[in-house]
Amino acid sequence: MAWWQTILLAVYCLALALLTLYSFHRYIIVRLYLRSRGRLPELPAQFPELPLVTVQLPLYNEYYVAERLIRAVASMDYPKDRFEIQVLDDSTDGTVQLTQNCVERLRGEGFQIRLLQRVDRTGYKAGALAEGLDQAIGEFVAVFDADFVPAPDFLRRTIHQFTDPGIGMVQTRWGHLNRDYSLLTKVQAIMLDGHFVVEHAARNRSGLFFNFNGTSGVWRRSCIAEAGGWQHDTLTEDLDLSYRAQLAGWRFVYLDDVVSPAEIPVEMNAFKAQQFRWAKGSMQTAKKLLLPVLRADLPWKVKLEAVVHLTSNLSYLLMALVSVLIFPALLSRQDLGWYRIFIVDLPLFVGSTMAVSRFYLHSQKAVYADWRSRIKYLPFVLAIGMGISISNMRAVLEAILGHKTEFLRTPKYSVEQSSDMWVGKAYSVRRNFLPFLELAVASQLAVAVVFCIATGIYFPVPFVFLFAFGFTYVGWQSLFQGGLIRRRPAAIASEPVAAD
Repeated sequence: MAWWQTILLAVYCLALALLTLYSFHRYIIVRLYLRSRGRLPELPAQFPELPLVTVQLPLYNEYYVAERLIRAVASMDYPKDRFEIQVLDDSTDGTVQLTQNCVERLRGEGFQIRLLQRVDRTGYKAGALAEGLDQAIGEFVAVFDADFVPAPDFLRRTIHQFTDPGIGMVQTRWGHLNRDYSLLTKVQAIMLDGHFVVEHAARNRSGLFFNFNGTSGVWRRSCIAEAGGWQHDTLTEDLDLSYRAQLAGWRFVYLDDVVSPAEIPVEMNAFKAQQFRWAKGSMQTAKKLLLPVLRADLPWKVKLEAVVHLTSNLSYLLMALVSVLIFPALLSRQDLGWYRIFIVDLPLFVGSTMAVSRFYLHSQKAVYADWRSRIKYLPFVLAIGMGISISNMRAVLEAILGHKTEFLRTPKYSVEQSSDMWVGKAYSVRRNFLPFLELAVASQLAVAVVFCIATGIYFPVPFVFLFAFGFTYVGWQSLFQGGLIRRRPAAIASEPVAAD
């Protein structure tokens, strides 16, 4: 074996081993979830008089969904004199006129509602939330992104958790308005269910750090202030503030029985861009807060899990390396004999796949009566998770290298039913070269599948095929759907800027 083959094989084996460790963390999370299922949050008490709440709605070019959100918040079963609505609209298109009309109409109906528009987008979402907070009247602050439709009883079911003075934030579970719209939305729904149903519950009920997800939650205003306020030096201001607040001693509550439905991205480029922002922001937060976490006076188990949590997106870098190197590593070991080629790889692949599948399986089983009909999508969840690894690898590397990018929001099209269309609507995602790279990797993996079958090495075929399918689907959909959306007509007052 040549020296370069030895180095290649060493990098491949190291990436696969580290990836397996991150997958094993999913196994630990599932164990914590199963052990803590009976530890449901208790209601400490009830406020004798409902406190003042400010509901903040940060918007930026949300023409198709802004009115839906504002009307849903106005329909909340909470006294009009005990809550205000802040529409934080930084839009540059026709959304501004739409939200202004909504605000004026609701103000005429007796609501305390204000439209706050900034001259510039300094700080993006975090900046808008901070500026709105300076003018808020509420002791507590709820936040909803544009794609959400909160239930009427949301505030009444969350606010009383704050009768415990140590509670700084209450997060609720995300639901899905358009879960069954397409294969892509079904896959995303399962991914999100894993995070909310299993991961959040396991962390919160086991005394570990967990985070506000940017929406569908309520903050104690004094908690935000004590933690240092909304900061915009990362793309995930929600994760950043969550860790700073918990490091300051505040406790959080997760309510998985309070569900706020949201619209899942229906277009591949929008999904990838959203994942890119989350991955990059998480790594930026890791760079910012890992040392404070390690230096904090916390149990070592809490610290260790927090480190894994903050750095978990490194798994995309490892996954991309494995995807690119799996075929060269296979070729470099031909002289070892077919039965030795995957003697280490196969157990690691099986272990990783089973750990991740079990993680998502429990989320479906806990929420849906027809969970058995949903588990058939688990292979697609694994495949598409692999397929976006190159895009997310880029996000991780940009964060590590300190490359700054603006906060670009995910376009929403008010797509809830199978009859709803997104093609032809305004807002687009900037195209890049990555789909071509994804299809190139898919081609290499397809050759690897053919090679394995031709040489009688059958046992790695299912795993390599999953990789190949994932990159093919993600790359092709990115190009195909990107081409469709680029040909759309301008549908809003002024041509909207490209969005993430």
